[in-house]
Formats: sequence, C-alpha cells, structure tokens
Amino acid sequence: MDMAENTQESIRRAVVTGASTGIGEATVRALRADNWHVIAVARRADRLANLAQETGAVAQPADITNDDDVAAILAAVEADGGIDTLINIAGGARGSDSVAEAKTDDWEWMYRVNVLGTMKMIRAFLPMLRAHGEGTVLNLSSTAGIVAYEGGAGYSAAKFAEHGITRALRLEEAEHNIRVVEVLPGMVATEEFALNRTGGNAEAAAKVYAGVAKPLTAEDVADVVRYAVSVPHHVNLDDIVIRPVAQAAAHKVIRN
Repeated sequence: MDMAENTQESIRRAVVTGASTGIGEATVRALRADNWHVIAVARRADRLANLAQETGAVAQPADITNDDDVAAILAAVEADGGIDTLINIAGGARGSDSVAEAKTDDWEWMYRVNVLGTMKMIRAFLPMLRAHGEGTVLNLSSTAGIVAYEGGAGYSAAKFAEHGITRALRLEEAEHNIRVVEVLPGMVATEEFALNRTGGNAEAAAKVYAGVAKPLTAEDVADVVRYAVSVPHHVNLDDIVIRPVAQAAAHKVIRN
C-alpha cells in the first residue's frame, strides 16, 4: 500500500513496555519504522522523552508493577484511541546466586517485574483487545523460562512463571480471537541486562559475553517481535526461541 493511501484505521497500534532501553527500545524503533502507532512505556521519563522525539512514539512514563500507574497507562491509551497489540518487554534479572545463597529482595524484584507486571498489563488491556476483535498479546520471556541453569534459579523461576502465564492466556483467550505470542531469547548483549544483574559490576557483566563471537543484539530480537505481530492475525507464532549460533543450548556456549 502506498503511504498516501494509509488511513488512520489501517495503522496498527501497540503498547510496548520496557521501552527505555534494550529490546524494548529497539522494538519501539522497529515498529515505528513500519509506521505503527506506538505508546512507549517505561519508568525513566527522560529516556522515553528522547525516544519519542527521535521516533514519533508516544511516551508514557510508568511503573508496570504499580496498580495506579497501570490504570494511568490504560486511561492514556484509551484517550489516545486504543491499541490492538500489547507487547510486554519489561523484565530483568538480579543476581546469580545459588538457591542456598538466594537474596529475597532480588527474587521479589524479579517476580514483581517479570510476572506481576506482565499480569497487570494483560489484565488491564484484555477488555480493549477483546473489543477490537483481532487483538494480540506478545510476551518476551527467555530461554531461562524453559531450561534452568546453575546460578539462575530466581530468574528462571520468574520466567517459568511468565511462560506459564502465556500458555494459559492462549487457551483462555482463543475464544475472543486474541492471539498470544511468546518470544524466548537466549544470549542477548544489551547495554543494561547483565550490568543490572551484576549490581552494576561492569567487569562481571562483560564476562557474560566474553569470547562469544556474535551474541544476539536487541535489534535482532526486536526484528523477530516486529515480524511476529505483523503477520496476518490468524497466524499465531506460539513460541519463538531465538539464540545466537554460538549458543547451542543454555549449557553449551562456544567461546573463543
């Protein structure tokens, strides 16, 4: 379709959480490049403002774990004309301790952000997506949500839970013609994921990717997300596992 023929009704509309950095930010950029109308959600208002200025996305600063903030997101989106697609990118890991050395604060943070935040956004937007008639929910989880590994119990527990939410949601919402997609990345080198996990220790964060020739980039994953939500609505890509070639499995990574 020629851009001049594109009407307001034909423009796809999405909320993207975790939009201030990494895969979330890259997803906003990828969708905007395809002329989607995007509401970008994250806690850091300054980074969102810069992203909005660069891409034309709508900035919506908010904490998805906070009920009042989620209600404010929903109200803003309703005033903005609604959406047909909810893309839950927000999440993260804290710590790499064994279960024996687990820090309760780290586990609670991971559960709040990866599980409760995702649930709260889905719960808030399901009526809108049902009313649209062809709604889509995409959850970005992790290969940690299907294979556990030493030092990753807390993150795996949170991502296993998000994986479970996604599978149950697909069963529950098929009758409402809502497609539910899960993208499960393996090793992705972003500016903040490993740094946050190591408590800001740049040296420890660098070791995560040391010797790996080509880990995935945020843009690699965002391109898969963009594709998954852009195919015709009757096509449901249930689970998309994406890893670098150097990561044959969670326990096998080629390092040179």
